[in-house]
Amino acid sequence: MRDIAPLSDAAQASDGERTTLLAAYVLDALAPLTGFLAAIVSVIISHIKVGETRNTFIRNHHRWLIRTFWWNLLWCVIFGMLTIVFIGFIGLFAMLIWWLYRVIRGLIAYSNGELLPE
Repeated sequence: MRDIAPLSDAAQASDGERTTLLAAYVLDALAPLTGFLAAIVSVIISHIKVGETRNTFIRNHHRWLIRTFWWNLLWCVIFGMLTIVFIGFIGLFAMLIWWLYRVIRGLIAYSNGELLPE
């Protein structure tokens, strides 16, 4: 079952916090088209904002983006080394699909005011 942020917490997020979070999600969505350079900007924004906000809903989503970036980077390095044997290319493609899944799932949860799993 999904955790839904208390309405007051999701609703109490300031417009600036919501806009910054949405910008981070858009940067992550565009990341595959920019060689994942946009993802670096997104994770920097999320690292800054996760410590600045007191809103549980916003913090939860920034943490989701941070975990998405760092886990993806770890596995891409591993699969990048495995490109010597063909399995690495399959792994890199799987990571691209996983990245898109995480971004889309996060955006859906954001629009529904839901928290994401820690």
